[in-house]
Amino acid sequence: MEMTKENTKFYMHKNEKGKYVKNTKPYHKPHPRDDFEIIPREDRDKETAIVKFKKIVADCQLPERGTLGSAGYDIFANLNEAVTIQPHETVKISTGFATSFNNRYVGLVYSRSGLATKKGLVVCQGTAVIDSDYRGEWFIPIYNQSTEPQTIQPNDRIAQLIIQPTMRIRAIEVNDLENTKRGKGGFGSTGE
Repeated sequence: MEMTKENTKFYMHKNEKGKYVKNTKPYHKPHPRDDFEIIPREDRDKETAIVKFKKIVADCQLPERGTLGSAGYDIFANLNEAVTIQPHETVKISTGFATSFNNRYVGLVYSRSGLATKKGLVVCQGTAVIDSDYRGEWFIPIYNQSTEPQTIQPNDRIAQLIIQPTMRIRAIEVNDLENTKRGKGGFGSTGE
């Protein structure tokens, strides 16, 4: 797509030399670590899930992306003091916020790879599911899978949030299912 004043006005403006440059006062302030991205006006709201955040704790840190290419938004520990998690123990960590979003979406909370590989701290059960109609404070269940006590400091990044569309199902009871080559082959049936 050709860059014009009309389709890039959201992030760009033409300077006195006729070159497109960053808006000095953009409508949406980019994250300071983001690389600059040009988003045409007609595309900026496509595939955007609106998530409303309510701070339960006034000074909590809301989720944010580490980089422009990050799929997940980092979730921060809302703690007054450090919390130590013993080996093979699960502790619910406060985030300090609640959310509201469209019921066509779900919030999925995943482990952060750095925290998992360096400290052995992961989201319990692998993924936490946040339903669209839940209005309480988010608590992230963190499990210490290592053999040593691990400490989480206030405002540490503890997990990452991804908002994804959900698919509604229509359950139909049937007497038979279509045959497949795999059939009833289950655990390990396709090889190691």
